[in-house]
Amino acid sequence: MLDVSEVTGGGIMPPPTLHQGEPAAIPHAKGAWFDPVFEGLCFGAATLLLASLSGLVISLAIGGWPALSHFGLSFFTSTTWNPVDDVYGAAGPIVGTILTAFVALAIALPLAIGIAVYLVEFCPRMLARSVSIAVELLAGIPSIVYGMWGLFVFAPLFAKYVQMPLIMHAAPGSLAEKLFAGVPNGANIVTASIILAIMILPYMATVLRELLLTVPPQVREAAYGLGCTPFEVVTSVIVPYVRRELVGVVMLGLGRALGETMAVTFVIGNAHGFPKSLFASGSTLASTIANEFTEATGELHTSALIALGLVLFMITFSVLALARALLSTKKV
Repeated sequence: MLDVSEVTGGGIMPPPTLHQGEPAAIPHAKGAWFDPVFEGLCFGAATLLLASLSGLVISLAIGGWPALSHFGLSFFTSTTWNPVDDVYGAAGPIVGTILTAFVALAIALPLAIGIAVYLVEFCPRMLARSVSIAVELLAGIPSIVYGMWGLFVFAPLFAKYVQMPLIMHAAPGSLAEKLFAGVPNGANIVTASIILAIMILPYMATVLRELLLTVPPQVREAAYGLGCTPFEVVTSVIVPYVRRELVGVVMLGLGRALGETMAVTFVIGNAHGFPKSLFASGSTLASTIANEFTEATGELHTSALIALGLVLFMITFSVLALARALLSTKKV
């Protein structure tokens, strides 16, 4: 065998001899000089995001401070919203925001689970692709279109075929009469919640479908091999397998519902008091800002609306922080 160390004239050099304790020389890649620049760009992007978020919070706090300092705790506990007398209380919009979001979530979550399970487990492949695209397209419809459809189409039908019959058949003095009391015009808490549910449904169904597709086929086959029915496979195997990620789907829908503006503004009725029944008019933080910001002329009125934006930001941030905390727990 030819010894490489003996060949020098042919252009073959002997391998370098490494002394004990001497590190081997690592050749640098051609683009190695760009690594520090790339790292700096990534750091700048992250810093810019945090700076923008901090600036947003500071701006909202500064803008809303006059109203918060003037009204104090009553700003969060009072339902009085009177621009004429410059008296503002955010309790009504806060309750309306939370109520509509949770009712919408309660409506949309079972439907999203049903759609995702059908597309993954039962729907033929050729049809599943078309249905999946249709569901995803629903997420691209502007919210104002949902609002206009809700105001001119859904609200009158809801008032005629749901609200009026329930009000007419409720016994005087009964619990049903209190729950279904309200002006039968279709603009109420329930209508806004249903519109919100339709809006967040595509997001939740799409994400949940992708989660169910991550379940290994062997898990399904093992469950069917043990004699489980499709219902038992879904409820006892597949859904528990992604239960931790399901928290993220729920929080995604809840965060989307909390911040919706135009669609809710069209159909909620825009009343600032506490909703006293399911069919009572109400308001949300976002709808109040959208309705009155362009008409706010006084400093205190403008500050109160900015304070509503700060409250909405804090509610949304709390929801996302809770989701993060739940997702960070170890999977059992």
